[in-house]
Order: sequence, then structure tokens, then C-alpha cells
Amino acid sequence: MKNLQLPIFWQTVLAEELEKPYVSKLQDFLDQERLSYNIYPPEEDVFSAFELTSYEQVNVLLLGQDPYHDEKQAHGLCFSVRPGIKPPPSLRNIFKELKADVGFDIPNHGYLVDWAKQGMLMLNAVLTVRAHTPNSHKNKGWEIFTDAVINKVNQKSDPVVFVLWGGYAQKKLKLIDTTRHIVIQSAHPSPLSAHNGFFGSKPFSAINAALRSCGKPEINWGLGTGDWGLGIGTPDSC
Repeated sequence: MKNLQLPIFWQTVLAEELEKPYVSKLQDFLDQERLSYNIYPPEEDVFSAFELTSYEQVNVLLLGQDPYHDEKQAHGLCFSVRPGIKPPPSLRNIFKELKADVGFDIPNHGYLVDWAKQGMLMLNAVLTVRAHTPNSHKNKGWEIFTDAVINKVNQKSDPVVFVLWGGYAQKKLKLIDTTRHIVIQSAHPSPLSAHNGFFGSKPFSAINAALRSCGKPEINWGLGTGDWGLGIGTPDSC
């Protein structure tokens, strides 16, 4: 990709994929979209997940679907929002379950970079979106690319914990060798489905138990309170 540059350690892993014709078509599509629309996340943040978590560091892969599509929300990590932006409903439900599961202190922000720095690849299946138009970049090539990423992570010799929330993510199960890797799956944390199997699923303690069983460091889920002055208060009912 001529403008959207993966960090060098991922370029090496995905070198063959980046040479395929669909990648150039995807780049041309994005160039045209950016001429006419606001596209999220900003170009420099599209590959933030890859910049924060190298291939060698990936111990957990959390799969989302589509970036947040409202202003200043998306910054390249699934479910995460920029500092100062109120956490959307799915993220508030993630925080609810974290508190119930491991006693997590709900912060006043939804900036999840600290998780990515601990070896969690926070990957959306589609990496860009037109402002206020969910799924507008669906079937333009991103899914082929991120399936290739999942395949490469699946090829790691050491076990990886794959976290699949909701039916869309669970369709990727076919890309994962479940005899070598650990899969944690449940309903999606969105308000439409959280009460149908996400709440009470205890995925965060399960992730750390899986990491322990593999002799890998656990994720410290704490995010601190930040200093952005935006309290999320009591999470909305779902």
C-alpha cells in the first residue's frame, strides 16, 4: 500500500499479501473515498493495531467488525475510542462485564491502548469506514487482508488466544487451528445482544487463565482514570 504503510515487522510477515492485486484496488478505492468523504480512522491511524502489537508479540487476537463511524471515535483499535470521547454502548458493556468478572475499576475513558501494548492485537475485520455510514467499506478488500492477518497469526508456533464476540467474528473460526490455539467466544457486547450471552461469560478471566496455561504473561486490564475529565458515570442500561 503506497500511502497506508504497515510497520516494517508486519510488512515482512505479510509481504506476499501486499503484492496481490486487490491491495492496489483497495488503496485506489480509499484514495477516492478520502477525496469526497470524511473517512475514519484518520489515515495515519488505520494501522495503529499493528504499530502497537508486533507479530512476535501477539498473544491474544480480539476481533471486531467495523470502525466507529462518528467523529473522533476510531483510532485503529477495535472497540477503543480516543481520549476524551465517551465510550460507545458496546464498550460500556465490555467495562460492565470486566467489572463483574475481575473487579475492574471503570475508568473515565475508553482508550484501550494499554491492552494492545501487552500483546493483544485489537483487529477490526474492516479497517476504515465513511463518516456516519456503518459498513460503507464492507467488501472492498479489507476482509481479504484481515483474513490473511488471522491466517498468519494462526501460523504462529506458540499458542494464541482468539477472542470472537458475536456471529460475525465467529465465522472466522474456520481460519483457526483449534488444536493448537485457544478460542474464547460468546455473544457480542452490543446492546442488542449483550444480555444473550455476553454478560456473565467472564471472557477476561478466561483470557488470563488461557495465557497462564501457556506460560505467557497475563493482561493487566486496568486502564487508570486518565486525565481527560470525561466521566462516563453509570453505564446506560442495555
